[in-house]
Amino acid sequence: MVKWKTYLEILLVSTRLGLTSFGGPVAHLGYFQNEYIKKRKWLDEKSYADLIALCQFLPGPASSQVGISIGIIRGGLFGGLLSWIGFTMPSVIALVLFALLLDGIGMESASWIQGLKIVAVAVVAQAVLGMGKKLTPDRTTITIAVLAAIATLLFPTSLGQILIIVIAGLIGYTLFNKGEAVSLPDMEIKINRKQGIIALSLFFIMLFGLPVINRMFPTLFVGLFDTFFRVGSIVFGGGHVVLPLLEREVVPQGLISSESFLAGYGAAQAVPGPLFTFGSYLGAAIAGWKGAVIATVAIFLPSFLLVVGVLPFWNKIRKNTHFQAALTGINAAVVGILLAALYDPVWTSAILQPLDFILGLIAFTLLVYWKVPPWIVVVLTALGGIMISYV
Repeated sequence: MVKWKTYLEILLVSTRLGLTSFGGPVAHLGYFQNEYIKKRKWLDEKSYADLIALCQFLPGPASSQVGISIGIIRGGLFGGLLSWIGFTMPSVIALVLFALLLDGIGMESASWIQGLKIVAVAVVAQAVLGMGKKLTPDRTTITIAVLAAIATLLFPTSLGQILIIVIAGLIGYTLFNKGEAVSLPDMEIKINRKQGIIALSLFFIMLFGLPVINRMFPTLFVGLFDTFFRVGSIVFGGGHVVLPLLEREVVPQGLISSESFLAGYGAAQAVPGPLFTFGSYLGAAIAGWKGAVIATVAIFLPSFLLVVGVLPFWNKIRKNTHFQAALTGINAAVVGILLAALYDPVWTSAILQPLDFILGLIAFTLLVYWKVPPWIVVVLTALGGIMISYV
């Protein structure tokens, strides 16, 4: 009975966070800290900071992974699943309904869609600015970021971005490896190493096995699961960085138009919860509600498997200075990849005339300097798109 009360508490608290956590990954971590740490004291501040460090290194949506980790620590594997469901489903439902609405009444060319595309410029620019300040604090890391941006634009493929991240990690390992011992207290982990090994094994089996299955049984749904699982497995830096990877997986293949892609990304800024639920929108736009279910499970499953797989070993990993050095280079490259995405496809698809730039500049100013809630900026910019169409 006590266990079920714990499960219910996890689900209710995470659902409330999923309904109210606007503002992106950094804001989500602030909401988590207030609810889980300060209010409910499920973790101490140091353990919470350690979880953030772990989830920022792993590919996938960092805020979702932190929530999953807290759910696991509070209620085991099922607690982690409930934490993910509560935090993710409100956003999934809203974006799937948006996708079905677009498809049902043919609003793809509506003037307010241009406003959503423009607000995506402001949001990604805000992300580049915020991440750049934190992850590229000196000339060396800035240089890594710029080189990563150049390489991303010159080699715009998923494989190219993986290589960029790997090379950046090697550069970070070489340049920032100070070899100093780190003394940290152990964090209590309530899942064992056997469970971790099973989860990591499943992750790698699916990562390398799904493309083979897709070639053997080339159906739409198998292809969708393969695509979204692969993207969820290799995205470093959170929701915004998923944009260029997903765009190159679904737009050139004709699964969705560039206009619908950016419209959905703009709409994703208006809802609370993780930006990875943008994948739910794409799945719904491509293949209806079945596609939404497949895309949602596939894009988040790598995060769950990686958290379960790595968490039991985290106490040892986090004390490794080589790991910290490589992470410095990887984080800088993430900023560069996002900077490249700001230009293509976001800027090139949305800013077509001076009035578009003006509207984007206003949206950016409201977000960054006036601290207006993102959903309000999205609504105002969509209205601005309508006004532009009458000029």
